[in-house]
Amino acid sequence: MATPGADPLTIEVVELIGAVVARYHEEYEEAAAQHALTGVQARVLSLLALEPLPMRRVAERLKCEPSNITGIVDRLEARGLVERRPSPDDRRVKLAGATEEGRATVCRLRTSLDFAREPLGELSTEERTALRDLLRRMLGTRD
Repeated sequence: MATPGADPLTIEVVELIGAVVARYHEEYEEAAAQHALTGVQARVLSLLALEPLPMRRVAERLKCEPSNITGIVDRLEARGLVERRPSPDDRRVKLAGATEEGRATVCRLRTSLDFAREPLGELSTEERTALRDLLRRMLGTRD
């Protein structure tokens, strides 16, 4: 019996996932550029639009150095898209959070991501649910 990583079906699935991810990243970069953002700035802004976070946590989630996040947040703050404020739990900790304009920018950014949305629109609700459940299972999440 072939190992799971070597069978032709698994190889094809991995290649297809890679193609989807590459196309998504390409479109995400283009959509970010339409809003005068880099892809990384757009990802940070999108994360901060969900909830204010300490920059260390942003760095952990994006798998990068906290010093990189500081520079990105500085640029987003200069544009009025992000603001820093003290944490209500610990005044020594600064949280970064999206401003109203930052959240509106994220909304426009998400609306412009057609690649991910259009092919999914061709799938039935049951197919999208099955795909979601399989992806969650692959990622080890069940929410």
